[in-house]
Amino acid sequence: MFVGHYAASLALKSFEKRASLGILFLAVQFVDILFFPFVLLGIERMNVVENFTQSTHFELEYMPYTHSLLAGVLWAALAYTLFRWVFVKNGSVAIVIALAVFSHWLFDLPVHTPDLPLWSDASPKLGFGLWNNAVATYILEAGLLLLALWMYLRSTKAATAAGKYGMSVFVAVLLLVNISNLFGAPMGDSKPALAIAALSSYFLFAAVAFWLDRKRS
Repeated sequence: MFVGHYAASLALKSFEKRASLGILFLAVQFVDILFFPFVLLGIERMNVVENFTQSTHFELEYMPYTHSLLAGVLWAALAYTLFRWVFVKNGSVAIVIALAVFSHWLFDLPVHTPDLPLWSDASPKLGFGLWNNAVATYILEAGLLLLALWMYLRSTKAATAAGKYGMSVFVAVLLLVNISNLFGAPMGDSKPALAIAALSSYFLFAAVAFWLDRKRS
């Protein structure tokens, strides 16, 4: 799952207004932000395989440190600790950030092939395989994102024109980007290029979300 992860960001923001939407956008992608550098360092492994599924051009071979269930719990616990006692020092915000980090594993579960380990690479691996149907994957991500957008808009109020229309336009752009992501050709077999593209998009989307959220109260 790609843009569908941001549904968790928007939904969680609607429950805890003090949480930064920009941070939530980074939190839901946190394990992927770690995954790509880990791949380049040889800590985890992926293979670029054209049409590995209808929706993806990569095989996720080894990723227990970022995408196992245990890793998801531990990274979420670390996020809670940092936001509870180091950064904002607010228990409610810390819980929301931790839930955003853990949501990545939950949202990956329906779409991944069975490559999500429970704890180590030798443990059972889960994944319901919706990536094998690109149309169904797109509908799921779009549905989650639009529902979360409705929750976000319903729980906040626009302070400017950008605040009134900006987030809806942004979500529309994310849905267009996901068409290319799910139905487009592979970017090539360069792992560094793939990592740069992915990481750049994560931080760019988070910056846009942070700016637009400041236009709403």
